[in-house]
Amino acid sequence: MASGLLGQLIRFGISGGIATAVYALVYSPLAKYQITTPSIANLAGYFFAMITGYFLHSYWSFKGHGEANVAKTGSRFFAVSLVSLGLNSLFVWVLTEDSMFNGDWWWPLIPILFVTPLVTFALNRLWVFG
Repeated sequence: MASGLLGQLIRFGISGGIATAVYALVYSPLAKYQITTPSIANLAGYFFAMITGYFLHSYWSFKGHGEANVAKTGSRFFAVSLVSLGLNSLFVWVLTEDSMFNGDWWWPLIPILFVTPLVTFALNRLWVFG
């Protein structure tokens, strides 16, 4: 596997994909079968994905890169996760608000797919695990 910055970025992307799959595995049945409200299902999915992401990033994506203090990195990771949630929520709002993009549905996908992951990668690398 690649090492250095590129290796971290690749591992970060793979870990993020796994965390997203965990979110879907938790959220989907809760929402589909109306086990709980969609908001609670979203919160449960987010919580499990965040915990999964923390362990994958701390033990694989950024392994050996900086601090190993779980209390410090865990709280910082939670803060970065909220930044990520906020950015994605903003971009989803823009994507679903017709007047915001005049029918060009594709352009808000660019920040969702690239800006949020790169911002969260930088914050995790420099502040959480740095």
